Amino acid sequence: MPRTVITGGSGFLGSHLCDLFLEKGHEVICIDNLLTGNTDNIAHHAGKDNFTFIHHDVTNYIYIEGPVDNILHFASPASPTDYLKYPIQTLKVGSLGTHKALGLAKAKGARFLIASTSEVYGDPLIHPQREDYWGNVNPVGHRGCYDEAKRFAEAMTMAYHRHHGIQTRIVRIFNTYGPRMRLDDGRALPNFLHQALHGQDITVYGDGSQTRSFCFVKDTARGIAALLESDENMPVNVGNPVEITIAEFAKEVVKLTGSRSKITFQPLPEGYGDDPKIRKPDITRAREILGWEPQVERRDGLLKTIQYFKEQLGQV
Repeated sequence: MPRTVITGGSGFLGSHLCDLFLEKGHEVICIDNLLTGNTDNIAHHAGKDNFTFIHHDVTNYIYIEGPVDNILHFASPASPTDYLKYPIQTLKVGSLGTHKALGLAKAKGARFLIASTSEVYGDPLIHPQREDYWGNVNPVGHRGCYDEAKRFAEAMTMAYHRHHGIQTRIVRIFNTYGPRMRLDDGRALPNFLHQALHGQDITVYGDGSQTRSFCFVKDTARGIAALLESDENMPVNVGNPVEITIAEFAKEVVKLTGSRSKITFQPLPEGYGDDPKIRKPDITRAREILGWEPQVERRDGLLKTIQYFKEQLGQV
């Protein structure tokens, strides 16, 4: 039975990875300091012989008894609300946390996968974004704490690969959505759903022309697992190449929830000045190397997510 460590494993995406690797027959060790994670996301695994939860901050030394085959480093605040609230913790987990997780991989001879992000491309000057694009990032802007933490994490991962011969993987994750997103996450979809399900006006920041590409969490998790199991050590985009404006996305949420909410436009809040105006992955490498592409249509994924939010709000 392979032993797989997932840092940030009680978070939104981390918890779905716990599910997936348990389904694959792995023993899963989930590590989380619960800064933004929630044990409710992994409660259904409590008591399983092949699942262990460790409450720990991975910016400190990580000790795991026995062999480890895989390490997936997903510990980090991941929404603007979180990393603007916790900028230093975000920088520390991207730097010190990555260093500690790579140290564990080196000690155990484990395969290591780092959760990077489309934010390494910043506010891109090319569209769609390919892995060979170096990005347009403001290191001293409000978002720099997240963007640069992930860029540093990629650099450290490649240094361990080149210098120590560690088997490393880098996944650049684009906007992902689905059940277990936090209602107060601060990203577009949780905001829109929370407002729509409460009959409130839906707030779109800016003029709504900025674009995003939304990938359902099960598809994203499959892509991550496929990359881990591949022999590719250079970055690979995982996301959905179907692009939509935020204004159109808000209309879609209103329609699917059956809400009577009106859409209103507000100025971008402080700290959102570097918000990317366009975002769309080029997933050619994922298709060719991993044989992966998204399978869940956005409408179907949104309906599953709406159902989850209704359950969390006691509306079912």
